[in-house]
Amino acid sequence: MASDTEFVEFIVDQLRDVKGVSCKKMFGEYAIYCGGKVVAMVCDNQLFVKPTAGGRAFIGEVVEGQPYPGAKPNFLIDGQFEDRDWLCELIRITTQELPEPKPKKKPAKTAAKAAPAGKAKK
Repeated sequence: MASDTEFVEFIVDQLRDVKGVSCKKMFGEYAIYCGGKVVAMVCDNQLFVKPTAGGRAFIGEVVEGQPYPGAKPNFLIDGQFEDRDWLCELIRITTQELPEPKPKKKPAKTAAKAAPAGKAKK
């Protein structure tokens, strides 16, 4: 079951006080980004936040769940997303603790692409 866009928009709106938050549709569900990092996912109208030590300490009694089959466990945020200040702080903590995304590799040029069309190398 895919998430409702209204629920996703609600979550993003709750995070409006956190600089750099955006979302992107992925495989019928949504990834929540902050500072170029995936910090959370919305799957089946549930909010899953990437696990960090600081996030675990902030939440206290953590409930974990998988956003999709085969995924690593994430923090399942149930009901607490109604508290804007609490949710914003959790996302700030999570963003700070997650590593920077790895730079994307540029595709290597092939010999066919390197030489202009119609001109063979000598």
